[in-house]
Amino acid sequence: MNDVLISGASVAGPALAHWLTRHGHSVTIVEKAPELRDGGYAVDFRGRAHLTVLRRMGIFDRVHAARTGLGPFTLVNADGKPLVTLPDDLFSGDVEILRGDLGRILYDLTADRAEYRFGDSIAALEEDGDGVTVTFDSGLTRRFDLVVGADGLHSNVRRLAFGPEERFVHHLGLYTAVFSTGNLLGLDHAGLGHNASGRTVGFYSARHNTEGRALFFWASPELEYDRHDTAAQKKILAERYADVGWVTPRLLAAMDDAPDLYFDAVAQVRMDAWTRGRVALLGDAAHCPSPLSGMGTGLALVGAYVLAGELVAAGGDHRVALPRYERIMRPYARGCLKLGQGAANFMVPPNRLMNWFVRANYRVLPYLPWKGLMARAARNAAEGVDLPDYGL
Repeated sequence: MNDVLISGASVAGPALAHWLTRHGHSVTIVEKAPELRDGGYAVDFRGRAHLTVLRRMGIFDRVHAARTGLGPFTLVNADGKPLVTLPDDLFSGDVEILRGDLGRILYDLTADRAEYRFGDSIAALEEDGDGVTVTFDSGLTRRFDLVVGADGLHSNVRRLAFGPEERFVHHLGLYTAVFSTGNLLGLDHAGLGHNASGRTVGFYSARHNTEGRALFFWASPELEYDRHDTAAQKKILAERYADVGWVTPRLLAAMDDAPDLYFDAVAQVRMDAWTRGRVALLGDAAHCPSPLSGMGTGLALVGAYVLAGELVAAGGDHRVALPRYERIMRPYARGCLKLGQGAANFMVPPNRLMNWFVRANYRVLPYLPWKGLMARAARNAAEGVDLPDYGL
């Protein structure tokens, strides 16, 4: 039996814990946040690989029951006049669920089998021939056979084991923010969006129209700010959108009372290796394709399945399992990262000319032979892996 430490309690970490604990491994999950995070985007699953993993985990029905059910997403002008409605499957995939709802499902699935340590983090890793000595911020020191960093774009495990973040995180020229509100616009399973030069703002209903999510994407060079200073982030967002029309002032006013705010660069993680000795990276920590791809969550769940499957198949021998995990997942991750590249100008048109071009393209898209090209490209990327049957 292996004693495994996983850093990160969002999606990839609990998914890996599910598979490993089912096969006799002892798993501890450490999470810096004091409790489960509830905010964030809606995330989607599409295609055979994603849905197969959900079904093999036994959570497909729960995910489907908690789906957003979002229908059309309509772009409007500054006065709220509809300009074009975008295809449903471009954004929602086969099943779409709020990240917070998915996190709760995964936590409930594993809470009685894995040890969760909230409000703590890894301070140091020291590997030797027999295992890894881990020192936590709390002062606790423990030994593990394997350490997995499933701790996202700004992975602490990646920094400790592989090097500084700037070597691996590549800024795509955009920033993004999202926060929860009430259903301020009274939408019925729908979303609205507005583009200004270099800025996009949107709003969609959530949790069966009882809530809403305000989301923002804007073009910007890299910013210097404290990632843990929510007040500073709100100030940046308010200043960037101060002169944007539509319902933007109303959304910014609601931000003051928002129970959550996710604010970060739109970036990708590109690495030559995700494993080193007894340390492995999983999900966004290894290969974040950026929110523009729509692939990060599905990629993380598939990666957790493959990593666990290879560990079980190798009898827990990391020297055999980790190289196999990389060989299977690397081409898949490469395709998902490629999808996330080049999408910035369509998500956030940088000027009036590009804004006009994007709107015109969307407006005539239903009548063009390649109308489903973007959705097909996303599906092809999502299905770009042959899942081994590990018998998990």
